[in-house]
Amino acid sequence: MSLTANWSYPTSVRFGAGRISELAEACKVAGMTRPLLVTDRGLAPLPITTKALDLLDTAGLGRAIFAEVDPNPNEKNLAAGIEAFKEGGHDGVVAFGGGSGLDLGKLVAFMAGQTLPVWEFEDIGDLWTRADSAAIAPIIAVPTTAGTGSEVGRAGVLTNSETHVKKIIFHPKMLPAITICDPELTVGMPKAITVGTGMDAFAHCLEAYCAPSYHPMSHGIALEGMRLVRENLPKVSATPDDIEARGHMMSAAAMGAVAFQKGLGAVHSLSHPVGALYNTHHGMTNAVVMPAVLRFNRPAIEARMAQAAAYMGISGGFDGFYDFVLKLRAELGVPERLSELGVATDRIDEMVEMALQDPTAGGNPVKLDRENTRALFEAVI
Repeated sequence: MSLTANWSYPTSVRFGAGRISELAEACKVAGMTRPLLVTDRGLAPLPITTKALDLLDTAGLGRAIFAEVDPNPNEKNLAAGIEAFKEGGHDGVVAFGGGSGLDLGKLVAFMAGQTLPVWEFEDIGDLWTRADSAAIAPIIAVPTTAGTGSEVGRAGVLTNSETHVKKIIFHPKMLPAITICDPELTVGMPKAITVGTGMDAFAHCLEAYCAPSYHPMSHGIALEGMRLVRENLPKVSATPDDIEARGHMMSAAAMGAVAFQKGLGAVHSLSHPVGALYNTHHGMTNAVVMPAVLRFNRPAIEARMAQAAAYMGISGGFDGFYDFVLKLRAELGVPERLSELGVATDRIDEMVEMALQDPTAGGNPVKLDRENTRALFEAVI
């Protein structure tokens, strides 16, 4: 089976090995003549980024790049990106990279033409309607990891550099016009990033599947996404150049992002404050806290997880699924506790409050309160 396809769900997706070669043509289809490629500092000097810039340059679209992007992008990065966009007279963004590069690229395209501050467009109610949608520049998304799924999302995560709180900024037109999913771009990821981003995709699918709201489309996508991760994350961890397994992981990442319209839960509620305060890798943090959250949610999700286990070829119902998660973590070298990522207990009170205020908290199958959230943090640190 050839892993090459064109999808129009939830946007135009060009999927397949080598399809980065279509970047310049995709920019022209999206109406760009002077795109700004936005990526992070780590990716900026790498051959895959140079190749993308060469493709744009050869097609007469220039080779402008902005890479002042932190692992957890903040409003200072955004302001610098907007300045680069305006100074260069750009008319579109190629968001290139993992979650940080994709999110900041999308936010630059969104905010370059707005007059209100970015925090006015937080994903609450209909705040997005305040934006001037005609002033939003087109976006091409090119993921180089298989985790966040930001390439098929309508939002970007931005950290407030003063409060360290992550906010989700939303607008329907932040959905990229065209996404190029080329699994060859993910081959060079360090093993820790392959594992962390892969577990992020798994966490998105798992939490969306467990979320109690009614969304059968996302529910089904989450289930198949978990199966793809189960079968392919160990393969790409052990054999980085397995392009077919890389392709399946890239699909699972996009599926997780589509699925979590249904909701996320305590895995993310715990992970977001930890990442904000300790700068840990988001996906790896998710992987560390996942078993404790599964145990916590068991009364509400036991029957549902038995169905998932059966679909994924895991025997033993909830217990079988739980044991699978533990074995997967061990096989991939995920730490047992957050303390191994440098997280201490001295800021638990602060993290509890941040977790309860996090927008993902409401999607957890068991209601979070101060007491049980503190117990969860104590269990995972």
